[in-house]
Amino acid sequence: MAASPQPADVREPSRTPALNSGQKLMIFVLSMTLFGLANIITEVLPEVRLGPVELSVSYLAFVPVVMASLFHPLYAALGAPLGEIVFVDLLMGDFSGIGELEGYLQMFLGVYIAGCLVRDPRRRGQLFLAGVTVVFVDKLLSAVVDIGKVMVGVEDAEFVPGLPESVLLLEAVGLTTALLISGVLFGALPAMALAPRLYGKIEPLLGLAPRDPARPHALAERGTGAFLLLALVLTFVSMIAAFTSEIFDNFGVWQPDFIDLYGQRFLWIGVSAAVIVLAALVMAVRFVVHSRRERAAQGAGGADGTGEER
Repeated sequence: MAASPQPADVREPSRTPALNSGQKLMIFVLSMTLFGLANIITEVLPEVRLGPVELSVSYLAFVPVVMASLFHPLYAALGAPLGEIVFVDLLMGDFSGIGELEGYLQMFLGVYIAGCLVRDPRRRGQLFLAGVTVVFVDKLLSAVVDIGKVMVGVEDAEFVPGLPESVLLLEAVGLTTALLISGVLFGALPAMALAPRLYGKIEPLLGLAPRDPARPHALAERGTGAFLLLALVLTFVSMIAAFTSEIFDNFGVWQPDFIDLYGQRFLWIGVSAAVIVLAALVMAVRFVVHSRRERAAQGAGGADGTGEER
């Protein structure tokens, strides 16, 4: 008799372990707080201006890169740009109103894409690519919006006198310098040093499992077309927010400029607020982890007692 055909070995595609709402919130708040502290540090870093070209550290890109590499990139990306808005713009009195939405969406896309590019946080090549990607996506979208504002006419162009075509050149130079300074020096290189050392050590402290290289976070879980459409929609929304901010002057703007009034010492207000939030998060995490261990111990003790009675 002929052997009956064996059923095909159908394996479900590996998926990343699901996070509960508390774990998502922990990643969100931790990413927001750490990137907020990092942006406060950049406020005191010097800036160098060579004619129309400005050389400065836009942000410490390694902070969101490490967060998105070690934890779920979606919730790290949602929290990171909010840290700058809360701890720097609002507390320092430099809130740009609806224009803040432009920077938030651009940074969100950059961090999320970079985090999904990292399959294994111990691979330094992937971390280097992620560090450059964050700044490239953020600054490229920002340059597109700036050029769009000039073309539409809602903002005056900044160009070299006598050379109107230099608008594109200045944007290209700005993108290049940002990639070198923020993307490589303060992004990829520190991330390559920190992420492999933190991998497997910081996650258990938060009650999380380290990222499994065999089950990476897919960049487009619902398809590449859907992700590209979402990215285009977010880019369009950020452009509309930028246009609205220019057309309706001072729309939602709150700029008392506390640093100009009280000096650099006022930065300690933002630092204190971020440290308080971080301390509260640590205490909450320790309480949750301790409670889980107690419940697990009680459950194991109850099971042993039942087994002995039987």
